[in-house]
Amino acid sequence: MAYGVVAEAASGRSGEPFGATVGRTSNAHSPQLTEAAARIPHLPELDCVRDLLSEATLNYAERRAFSLDVEADHVLIASGAISEEAYARALARHLDVLFEPLDGRTREMCPLSDERLIVSAARGVVPLVIGGVRCLVIAPRAAGARRLMQSIQTNRAQAGIVRFTSIDRINRFVLQNAREKIAAEASDGLKTRWPILSAARGERHRIRAAAVAVVSVLAALAAMTVAPTTAFYALEIALGAVFLGWTGLRLFGACVDRTAAKPAPRWPDDQLPTYSVVAALYREAACVDDLLEAIESLDYPREKLDVILAVEADDDETIAAIKARKTRLPITLIEVPPVGPRTKPKALNVALTFARGTFTVIFDAEDRPDATQLRRAVQAFSGAGDDLACVQAHLCIDNTRDSWLTHLFTAEYAGQFDVFLPGIAALHLPLPLGGSSNHFRTDTLRKVGGWDAYNMTEDADLGLRLARFGYRTGMIASTTYEEAPAEFGPWLRQRTRWYKGWMQTWLVHMRRPRRLFAELGFAGFTVFQLLVGGNVLAALVHPLFFAGWFYALISGYPTWAEDEMARMLAACYGGNLVVGYLTSAFLGWLGLRCRGLLSIAWMLIVMPLYWLILSLAAWRGLYQLMTAPYLWEKTEHGLARHSRRAESTTRSLHRLEHHLTRLQKSGELTRSADRPLVPDRLPQDIA
Repeated sequence: MAYGVVAEAASGRSGEPFGATVGRTSNAHSPQLTEAAARIPHLPELDCVRDLLSEATLNYAERRAFSLDVEADHVLIASGAISEEAYARALARHLDVLFEPLDGRTREMCPLSDERLIVSAARGVVPLVIGGVRCLVIAPRAAGARRLMQSIQTNRAQAGIVRFTSIDRINRFVLQNAREKIAAEASDGLKTRWPILSAARGERHRIRAAAVAVVSVLAALAAMTVAPTTAFYALEIALGAVFLGWTGLRLFGACVDRTAAKPAPRWPDDQLPTYSVVAALYREAACVDDLLEAIESLDYPREKLDVILAVEADDDETIAAIKARKTRLPITLIEVPPVGPRTKPKALNVALTFARGTFTVIFDAEDRPDATQLRRAVQAFSGAGDDLACVQAHLCIDNTRDSWLTHLFTAEYAGQFDVFLPGIAALHLPLPLGGSSNHFRTDTLRKVGGWDAYNMTEDADLGLRLARFGYRTGMIASTTYEEAPAEFGPWLRQRTRWYKGWMQTWLVHMRRPRRLFAELGFAGFTVFQLLVGGNVLAALVHPLFFAGWFYALISGYPTWAEDEMARMLAACYGGNLVVGYLTSAFLGWLGLRCRGLLSIAWMLIVMPLYWLILSLAAWRGLYQLMTAPYLWEKTEHGLARHSRRAESTTRSLHRLEHHLTRLQKSGELTRSADRPLVPDRLPQDIA
């Protein structure tokens, strides 16, 4: 009986599925504000704090809870008027139940298996046996304070078997007592469920890869021995064909009609679902303030935000920075167990265990997303079928002026995210995701196994895995600004990791080519080969093409190239290089034009040099793939010297200030009499 007495409360507030209330009228936007305010019902969840908070604070909580269709305790906690733990203690006193700190409670006191404990705790409930009595330890913010009150007041016998606590205390209890299970699932969950889809090296995969490599080498040696000239020409022609195919796909994606459908209407605040915002941090103490400021600036009710920061357990500096940062957002800090590969995808998998949102978005420490990005994602999901599992926002480099590398990085990202990928997404083809600003249906993300903890480009791998499971990925017209490495060393380490991850992704998904072809179809299979395999191959063979073309150029076609076929190959070297350079420059130019950054387009003339260092990163990635496949070379952030976004904001504020001053002097500036029913945040005098 103990586990069922508050089953309804413990199930959360997801009574209606996402989209079920689309047609409902929102009281938050009623034109008759006074009448709407008068209709606000008594909210019993405030009774326990009426002697602790001012009348103005309680009135604010009532109005905002009514307008957002949430419980009032969420408003108080999100506004900073009271902490979650303080509210849970007050509610416990009010209902005459105990507060359970969970300190010192052992694993033996919980009768559930680790797996069931994790699932139960995600709902805000932990069953314990204390003093021989079974009880339920519940976090009111997760389970629903109003429903808990109604349940206990209706049946006072429940007061003896219910104890209250906070979400943070439940999370710490679960991490302490189910640590091995969480770490194992985060590290090896995908490997266990679908080993063929994981980059983790099992003995079977090592033997198979070694066999394929040996057969390939022997076949190549045999061909070079029997017919060296023919084999050489065949290899060169094949490489050239792949290179041109990759180049052609990029041009094709840029030419696809990307006319966006009419956006869905803005969702009223009371109909918005809970949204999990997840960031995995490691040695990012310098970025904590800016990251949380960016999250706080999102145009989304903070009462419906589930912010999770996953930090390596031994990263004391970043953990201290998060705890020291004062914010009104309820932050869930997850200390990632140092078990398994120490990679970003493993940390994201740990965070996913605790995510409570209908949707989940991933941000990096240096990300600065558009304020409306979450709303745009909700609009995209609401206007599509369940097969739309993910939407990707556009990524844009912010510190463009830091160095010549960041200039070219900006052009590269602009061509990729503003020109090429939208075309691929419009055709519903497999889309390798970018590293951040991916918005997922949380349930679907769990169904496909989350991220591969052993893949260095977990984002690209996940995008392809979604396609293999029958889901599609779209793009939304929203931008996230990122910081790019400005120095060559950090840039090389980052690109090495990317190329290594793309190689891993290609090798993983090509373990069963026929199965991959059946799941993706001809178009999807071809795009995968060119986008992932072609991208890597182009970088690897570029130095060979460049060397062959350069040698032929300075030697005036020597003896080995006197036959017609050799002359054609020498010409192809130069042709492939020119086409590749021009294609990359053209995509970069189109992207810069979209961003209004044509003033830096002159940097595209150094594209040949950029390709050479990309090739260096690719060969370094290949070497690491063989010697250190799971080495995650961390990219340091918080080093940017310039910010286009900040400079643009400053200019806009100056223009606004100048305009308001002019209007004030001319007497045209008047104050609007319209006032909102509910302010966006708690007034300072109330807080």
